Amino acid sequence: MACRVINKRRHLGLQQLSSFAQTGRSFLGPVKATKFITDAECHESLLISSTVRLLEGLDLTCAVGQLLNEAVQAQSGTYRIGTSTLLFLVGAWSRAVEECLHLGVPTPVIVSVMTEGLSSCIEAVVSLQVPIYNVFDHMDSTSTVDVSLCPFLQVPSDPGLLKEKHDFKDATSQLLSTYGLSGRHAESPKFFKTQAKVETEKKTPQALQNSLYTYSFCRKSALIHSRHFNRTDNSHWINRPNGFLEQYGSTPRTSGCNNLVELAVGLSHGDHSSMTLAEAAVRLQWQSVFLQQANCKAPFMFDISRLLTCCLPGLPETFSCVCLGYVTAVPMSSIALIKELQHQSFRMILIEGDLTESYRHLGFNKSVNIKTKLDSGKPPEDSAEELWTKSVLQVLIQFNVNLVLVQGNVSEYLTERCIHSKRLVIGSVNGSVLQAFAEATRAVPVTYITQVNEDCVGSKVSVTFWTSPHDINRSNRMAILLKTEGINLITVVLTSPVSAQMETKEDRFWSCVYRLYHALKEKKVFLGGGAVEFLCLSHLQILAEKSLNKENHACSGWLPDSSSWMASSLSVYRPTVLKYLASGWHEYLSAVMFNTATHPSAMEASTFIQYHVQNATNSGSPSSYILSKCSKLSSGLFHSGISDNPEVVPRVYDTVTPKTEAWRRALDLVLLVLQTDSEIITGLVHTQINSQELDGVLFL
Repeated sequence: MACRVINKRRHLGLQQLSSFAQTGRSFLGPVKATKFITDAECHESLLISSTVRLLEGLDLTCAVGQLLNEAVQAQSGTYRIGTSTLLFLVGAWSRAVEECLHLGVPTPVIVSVMTEGLSSCIEAVVSLQVPIYNVFDHMDSTSTVDVSLCPFLQVPSDPGLLKEKHDFKDATSQLLSTYGLSGRHAESPKFFKTQAKVETEKKTPQALQNSLYTYSFCRKSALIHSRHFNRTDNSHWINRPNGFLEQYGSTPRTSGCNNLVELAVGLSHGDHSSMTLAEAAVRLQWQSVFLQQANCKAPFMFDISRLLTCCLPGLPETFSCVCLGYVTAVPMSSIALIKELQHQSFRMILIEGDLTESYRHLGFNKSVNIKTKLDSGKPPEDSAEELWTKSVLQVLIQFNVNLVLVQGNVSEYLTERCIHSKRLVIGSVNGSVLQAFAEATRAVPVTYITQVNEDCVGSKVSVTFWTSPHDINRSNRMAILLKTEGINLITVVLTSPVSAQMETKEDRFWSCVYRLYHALKEKKVFLGGGAVEFLCLSHLQILAEKSLNKENHACSGWLPDSSSWMASSLSVYRPTVLKYLASGWHEYLSAVMFNTATHPSAMEASTFIQYHVQNATNSGSPSSYILSKCSKLSSGLFHSGISDNPEVVPRVYDTVTPKTEAWRRALDLVLLVLQTDSEIITGLVHTQINSQELDGVLFL
């Protein structure tokens, strides 16, 4: 049988994937290097640190670029996280497939072995899942979160480990509800430590104390006999020849997580300030739901649709906070009206759609030959818009309405007329905001203003300035807070003195929110810090070694194929393909360690990883090896900062389904491009070998 070696220069699709993926290498890990995207036409710059924003700024006119963008958009649209992992693995596995082609591995074999190898890894990493118990059981159900008349969350300049703060007050007696968390700076731990570092640390009593502490996976507490902090300190520790500390008689196990603070810290991935706001939003929603459903026994589910953000550039970062209610920015022309309306209880109506004279529902057939063109801002006295505006004002006066929330656009002329008549109209309001106010005020959303009746009007709504009227952001807009009793709506206000950072700040916040959301929804997380990728790497190496052993016939039964050619090809090429599949996770771990500066070069990081992969392989059970090291040292592969208190070493967690789905999407995209390229280059049948077009020929 003769099998030609495909010219790797002709697989343009794989090369393009690798080239596109290389641009997002710096986004991997907790320490992200931001990039500037410059518009070639208007020369405006934007600061980004996410894969989605990066692909939006790249020229992806080629077919491969479009496929990559669709894969990333699908991941982002479903989970909102995992896009950086997807992009990186697309590049790493594209290069791995190119190497397999260069060695002469047939395309069907590459597709079959890589698909089965990934499925085997996903089954193997189940052992690293950490169950999440009801983290809300530890909260005080009779109390509420912090309430303050000043809606500013003081984010420390040196953010770190989150600490629970329970100075609770009565939420119903205050006008503005915010939640604050105090923080200490902490250090995300390493997954493994080098022998030299352990030898240095083990000489000090503090190092032994730190090791004993990290085994408990909780913060230091004086309650050593509490059922929530049960931990035995009478363990016997011995020094192994390889420099690791080992606990005599201990069995590796994955303890569960039953504390929201611990879960949030583990999922922060170095972005403690954003996770502080995300955790505060979860707590505030839990308190809000508990107050409304005091007799309800159903478990609390984090409703991410009742959470929204309000970005205010130009203000200090310490102004960022979490508020109960709806925070939005209004033009400066509304300041006088808001000053008059604040501290009052007024009535409101909710409009679904646009509040304009020309707005009609989709089924309405309007004459297409009639057009109205206005040369000035004020329409003629007898114009249709003027008559419509007067009718709207009559409805608002009739039902004594001072606030109108509109989901769509609002007529500028109507807005001005309403301000003169002491009425506030706000457009472009999210649908979840309308729903929240409808539930709290019993208002009924309508499509047209003519449908309003007494039953559609909500009451007991208040408005106030979110900040001082003198604190105006750079867009010359003022932030206000709309609130009513019992509303289940939370606004996270994000501020930054640098306008170019607002989009990045918002993306990072939502990443933290969705990590918490998926973890609470699935009730399980992975041990993070590179533990899952390390297990995949070790697992594939063991499979490759088993495939080399001809006496072991178990591995050859992966694909029950009746074709003798396919069966023989699988047995020959399986170790090679598994090796290059594993190289993707090896590159991943090396990039994370290099980006976080735990190793000065990618080569040293690669050597460090290979050393522990060999140890895990020799142990016979990589999962037990990882759990053993996690239980004695810690569960992180990287440092997220310099610790002021080395005793505080929290766990690092990863989401389960978003991570594994990012793996699947990355490999599916690479294999799709591989098969498409192969069919374009070679066709569906074997062609004659042209030695001038090939790098080499392999005869079997």
